[in-house]
Amino acid sequence: MSEPVPLTGTGTTGRGPAKAPSRRLSPALRYVLRRLLQAVLVMMLVMVGSFLLVKLAPGDMVDAMAGTRDLTADQIASLRERYGLDQSVFVQLIRYMALLATFDFGYSPINAAPAMDVILARLPVTAILVVCSVSLSMVIGTIFGVLASRFAGKAVDLGISLFMLLLYATPSFIIAILLILIFAVKLHWLPIAGFESVGMGYTGLTYLKDVAAHLILPVTALCTFYIAIYGRIGRASMLEVLKLDFVRTARGKGLTEGRVFYVHALRNALLPLVTMAGLQVSSLFGGAVLIETIFGLPGMGRTAFDAVFQRDTNLLLGVVFISSLAVVIVNFVIDMLYMVLDPRVNLK
Repeated sequence: MSEPVPLTGTGTTGRGPAKAPSRRLSPALRYVLRRLLQAVLVMMLVMVGSFLLVKLAPGDMVDAMAGTRDLTADQIASLRERYGLDQSVFVQLIRYMALLATFDFGYSPINAAPAMDVILARLPVTAILVVCSVSLSMVIGTIFGVLASRFAGKAVDLGISLFMLLLYATPSFIIAILLILIFAVKLHWLPIAGFESVGMGYTGLTYLKDVAAHLILPVTALCTFYIAIYGRIGRASMLEVLKLDFVRTARGKGLTEGRVFYVHALRNALLPLVTMAGLQVSSLFGGAVLIETIFGLPGMGRTAFDAVFQRDTNLLLGVVFISSLAVVIVNFVIDMLYMVLDPRVNLK
């Protein structure tokens, strides 16, 4: 009887060919790549839609220029050819998207400068305004919401709820006007408008104090509505989390009520507030138009407002692109934070 022939090339186990190590991407990496692809597609759709909407509006920047200058018909035709406005909308869209891929927003004839330079000069004002508003409203609103839930059904809860309702029901422009009348006109504590004191030549810490003084009123006007939102969401989220099993387990272990409330329950209750922060950023870029106009801030909101009336298409679309990009980036970061803060998030 012949001896069994040993298998070759199968490793030491003799269970068939060894499998190559898997090269499939991890679920977390696939989740990140999928979110990045979605962000790119969203940006493309936003810019194409914005370009077509602008083209549907009557008139263009050459018409706006002709309204303020004494231009002949030949000069108007020459300007249209120079800026490519004599081409079809489809050709203009393809050319604009090609330039946009290189972060070239074109030329702003109204400002006599590249649109990118104008936007970069105005971006810091809006960025500071939005960051300060989001941070303060989230912190103050969360504190109010946690305190209301901590004393649910008591006088503290009732007082905070009434205050939140008042902030929620009052439009931001009304609050802005009241703040100007009280703190700038009546008390003379704060400046009325502007981003800094013109012609003072402040530097260093003095300059920072001057900018902070100019931002107190507009940031407060932007914060009030969202303080109410965070407070109401925070209160409801905390009361919901306090009913969960892991909170009862923590209490059963003998932990103090303060530790259960502020350590175990609060972290889980913050997740809806993180989501709200992403929504607030997108809303603030729109709301900044009104606040920047009231307080005379040279930000992107006011720039977009002026670009609409002056038919400066390149500048307007550049503002839309930067604003949309900021919103997409913030929401992408929030998605990543959710993945870190809550391991239960579905990565499919």
